[in-house]
Amino acid sequence: MGHKISMTIAGLLLWTGTTSAAIAADADSGKALYEKSCAGCHGADGKGNEKMAKLLGDKGLNIVGSETKKKSDEQLLKLIAEGAGKMPASKLTKEEQKQALGYARSLAK
Repeated sequence: MGHKISMTIAGLLLWTGTTSAAIAADADSGKALYEKSCAGCHGADGKGNEKMAKLLGDKGLNIVGSETKKKSDEQLLKLIAEGAGKMPASKLTKEEQKQALGYARSLAK
């Protein structure tokens, strides 16, 4: 019984490490995508480009705040894919959208 529990815990730790590494890899590869497709409005730090906020009149450009942190990846990927308000639908592939989201999430840490 103790052996099964040890193996389960070891498996979970290994899976968690793999998942964290995968998320970090997505964040790294997503940086260039974010800079090209998102930073113009959302800013390099994710806090929003002030000039675009004035132009668009949109305070929702900060993507590292608590409101964004509360949303699931699925909700944010849908928003990226379909657009909302003045934000146009993304022209990135689904995989690129995940990578850009991974990088955007890393900005909030």
